[in-house]
Amino acid sequence: MNKAGLATVVFALAAVAAAAYWLGRSQAPATAAAASQPQTRKVLFYRNPMNPSVTSPVPAKDEMGMDYVPVYAEEAAAERKVLFYRNPMNPSVTSPVPAKDEMGMEYVPVYADAGAQSAPGTVMIDAAIAQNIGVRTALAERRTMTRQIRTVGRVDYDEQGLSHVHLRSEGWVEKLLVAETGQAVKAGQPLLTLYSPLIVSTEQEYRLALRGVAALGDDTPLEIAEQARALLASTAERLRLLDVPEAELMRLQRGGDIRREITLTAPASGIVQYIGAREGQFLAAQADVFRVADLSTVWVLADLYEDEVPWVQVGDRAELRLRGVPGEALQARVDYVYPYLEGKTRTQKVRLVLPNPEGLIKPDMYADVTLDAGRRIEAVTVPDAAIVRSGTRAQVFVQTAPGRFEPREVQLGAVAGGYVQVLEGVDAGDPVVVSSQFLIDSESKLREAAAKMTPQAASDHDATNMDAEPQAPAHSH
Repeated sequence: MNKAGLATVVFALAAVAAAAYWLGRSQAPATAAAASQPQTRKVLFYRNPMNPSVTSPVPAKDEMGMDYVPVYAEEAAAERKVLFYRNPMNPSVTSPVPAKDEMGMEYVPVYADAGAQSAPGTVMIDAAIAQNIGVRTALAERRTMTRQIRTVGRVDYDEQGLSHVHLRSEGWVEKLLVAETGQAVKAGQPLLTLYSPLIVSTEQEYRLALRGVAALGDDTPLEIAEQARALLASTAERLRLLDVPEAELMRLQRGGDIRREITLTAPASGIVQYIGAREGQFLAAQADVFRVADLSTVWVLADLYEDEVPWVQVGDRAELRLRGVPGEALQARVDYVYPYLEGKTRTQKVRLVLPNPEGLIKPDMYADVTLDAGRRIEAVTVPDAAIVRSGTRAQVFVQTAPGRFEPREVQLGAVAGGYVQVLEGVDAGDPVVVSSQFLIDSESKLREAAAKMTPQAASDHDATNMDAEPQAPAHSH
């Protein structure tokens, strides 16, 4: 080899060595930088932020332009294992991947731990789904239940202050001395004069009996004297029974003349509520001629619904406000609870007694009544909104674990202030669902019905899929 060829080989070897040196220097920092950076997290799929059941295998946006949220492998591993997806309208139809039915409804995921439910109809709900449908819970609490009842009442006459004037013998009205209803009268005030042939003839007999007794002497046989006195006594008693006043008998005893008419007087003080006669009118015996009402005390009859009756008892305090007596809050107490219900209104009446010395309270006025029921009940209670009533059953959904809702049939008691007394089924401290419980109830009934129809098939399906490897959900957007 000549000198020129040797020089060419040496130059080529030097160039290769230099290139290898500089290439090594350039790759060393890149390798160190790569080693210092964390490994990229593996994205399994992307989830709709507003509807977690809608997923996509590639990045996507929803109708509002929001980016789908990536779900990483380590997050998916921490999530509950989905065995299969079930048709919400037909639980016997399932799918191994997310799907929709003919109406566009998303299939419901069935998780591996769903087989550990403690009672038939228990529902498992993902936390994100529970938040989206608005599931809220409240604790069952032991509390003292009281009730304030607001109702309406009507002012009525005090029945103990009503007086009636009835005729005890037939006759004609000679003169009507009180001719207007609503007129105030005093006890003993003349009301009308009446001509009664029976009373006139009886007074004549009384006068004859008086003369007979006056004519008795010391030589009158004892038997005749006793008969004369007995006749006088019986005649006087007949006049009293015919409602002839004692003053008239005394006048006859003093030798007064027999009058053609007698005067009927007011039996008590009050106002004339009713007049059943006019001058010249013939009235039969037992006719209702006058009614006199004493308004110094009045009654207020308040109506209670059936669920309010157990709370009220005699002696409970009440506050009344009447539009006819503005600006005044009248105080009263329950005087009587009537032992029957009104057939048309299905309400029960309670009686309140009000003093009315000035006569400002008039019968048939309406009153707004607020009753402070005196009864107290110590009980376990839940909000009324937690009760799901269906037919003869009442139930609540108790959250036994995060995302697990168990239906419990309950026996209910009294209701007060938005809370219901629970006699059986729930203990104090149990969290009960108070919002969206009807959606949970629908799912619970579907699960229970499916379990009753195909219990063995569901068990076999769960056992087959229990060990299946989790798969990335298919795009169901």
